[in-house]
Amino acid sequence: MLLKKNIPVNYVVGKIKGELILVAAYGIIIALFHQFFPSLRISIPIAVPAILATIISLLLAFRSNQAYDRWWEARGIWGAIVNDSRSLAREMTTFLGMNDGSEEIETFKKRFLNRQIAWCYSLSQSLRGQNAYIRSIDFLVDEEVKFTRRFSNMPNALLKLHGMDLRLAHRNGWLNDYQQVQIDGTINRLCDAMGKCERIKNTVFPVTYSLYIHFCLYLFIALLPFGLIEYFGMFEVPLIIAIAAAFLLVEKMAIHLQDPFENKPTDTPTTAISQTIERDLKQMMNDSPEIGLNSKSDQDKESVYYIL
Repeated sequence: MLLKKNIPVNYVVGKIKGELILVAAYGIIIALFHQFFPSLRISIPIAVPAILATIISLLLAFRSNQAYDRWWEARGIWGAIVNDSRSLAREMTTFLGMNDGSEEIETFKKRFLNRQIAWCYSLSQSLRGQNAYIRSIDFLVDEEVKFTRRFSNMPNALLKLHGMDLRLAHRNGWLNDYQQVQIDGTINRLCDAMGKCERIKNTVFPVTYSLYIHFCLYLFIALLPFGLIEYFGMFEVPLIIAIAAAFLLVEKMAIHLQDPFENKPTDTPTTAISQTIERDLKQMMNDSPEIGLNSKSDQDKESVYYIL
């Protein structure tokens, strides 16, 4: 994810450098042809490329909107993952904190929340087509690593371990029926978010739509020199480059935004979001003071808090 506000010019130009070289060469060839072969000059009304430009603008606007919708949906899903991860950590620390606080329960909570951190990293890596164990393995015990290697989808395997541990906590009496249902609902929302990300990842933007845009765009660039040569002569070359660059950059922007999990600078920042989740969950594991009402005044204060 590109986090800097000031994007270098060479980065922007580098995205269309090859296309601009071809456009410049084409414009120079047309200008030289008109200059040295005046009897064979070809010119067309400027309205012809202008009509094509209008059509391309509409197509690019639609594609840009659709691409941004895909990118924004991906960002919204990961925002929900942040919320549900924090909710899961809060539920585990508060529900299990109501027990005797034995070492076994504390170990259980830390293992559960570390697994949730691993789930975020593994989902981020798998969506980008990378090894899901790169970061997540540091938060898992050996038995969990062995269990997940039996699955082709590591994040799904970690959610299964969540469910198995939830059943264990309920069977041991650490959670009552209502608490189990509450935590299971949070896990289900995480599973739903994972499925939505995979849907965006595996749904390809229509190829025919891209083909039509490319055809119209290249036809526009091919006709543009013949519409400008009578007005600008050799000076049409930089003008053609500037106009072509504007259209090509908008198209490149749409192409990058339509795939928010391809490990590009325009991606949804899943790694940075996972690091935020890791920080918050670790703080919740280490900072969980037990608050008790030991006096009548404390009970009165608690009643005031509820009223407020």
